[in-house]
Amino acid sequence: MPPPRTRGTALRLGVSPARAKPRAWGKLAELRGPSVPPRALDARALAALAANPGCRRRALLDGAGVDKAALAGALGAPSAFGQSQFAFMRGNAFEARVKADGGAELLRLVREKLDPAADAPEGALVPDLVAVGPEGRAARTALALREATEARGWALLDHPMLALDVAGSPAFLEPDAVVVHPDGSWTVVEIKSFPLLDGSADPAKVGAAARQAAVYVLALEEVAERLTPAPVVRHRILLVCPKDFSNLPTASPVDVRKQRAVTRRQLARLTRIEEIADALPEGTCFAPDLPREELEAAVESVPATYAPECLAACELAFHCRDRARAQGAVAALGRSLRAELGGLTTVDDILAAAHGTAGDPDDPAVAALRRAARLRAEALAGREGAV
Repeated sequence: MPPPRTRGTALRLGVSPARAKPRAWGKLAELRGPSVPPRALDARALAALAANPGCRRRALLDGAGVDKAALAGALGAPSAFGQSQFAFMRGNAFEARVKADGGAELLRLVREKLDPAADAPEGALVPDLVAVGPEGRAARTALALREATEARGWALLDHPMLALDVAGSPAFLEPDAVVVHPDGSWTVVEIKSFPLLDGSADPAKVGAAARQAAVYVLALEEVAERLTPAPVVRHRILLVCPKDFSNLPTASPVDVRKQRAVTRRQLARLTRIEEIADALPEGTCFAPDLPREELEAAVESVPATYAPECLAACELAFHCRDRARAQGAVAALGRSLRAELGGLTTVDDILAAAHGTAGDPDDPAVAALRRAARLRAEALAGREGAV
């Protein structure tokens, strides 16, 4: 039997003496606080880095293992993260149903959606992945993947443990499942409790699942690179969800190549966390037991890139939103609006450009704002005349 699963599987960062830089990790430990252990991340948090790759604040805090939830509480802007007990139980019950009978239904969906030319998955291999510690489970998973690939048959790995290099240190990830195809290729399976209605689902939820699966694909590729010949890790993952309003499983392939590329770039950026840390004032620390004024100064010393999407992905979102609103930042209104306004980065800049007191009249954004201001003035004048 696989070990008990924790929703939002933990991603544990452990120092690898042969690879990690002592000075860098010492600096990150100072940022957390002398007695504060590194925060265990999960794959969702790591995937969220790809959702906002330009935020240096999140990159530094996650790279240093800072507990952002505790930090947000100390700043007076606690996050509203968490999963209800009902949702937790529903998700576990649905996953158990999908994997019942040795994963027969899950393998049927994989064949139907991704590999219809392959033989029916009868008598599929379901290896035992129990081992001591995350390192042991990762080694056992790698061995099981190699054996299943050489067997040239269907195999289902239930909650395998994968190791991914993050900032020079191994991170251990636990996807819902990995399927080995008869041709030796590997597929990541994500099981979610949100429904597929008429074959489609909430785009935001699907996007989050795709980013999370992309992390697992990268970890699988690291395992595959150590085998000769290297198996193919498929970039189309299988998203399994309840069908409509029932508890019956259905599935949809999701191409994660774009999310994989963004995540890889972001992970490469995490290896340069030391550069961000070196630019901070001496003595900067994010320990949650520090006075609030010191914490606010420490947090504000790291540039942030806030967007409304952060509310669903980052514990510091409420704090960053308050600061963005106080500064009149256009980014607080959405990335699409920010992109359309070009060099106009604050609400004051927008109003000045619209009223003709600032801005280049040849700038398309400035011209559109002034035209909108004239139309508004004409509409208000017409209304007053009618009254």
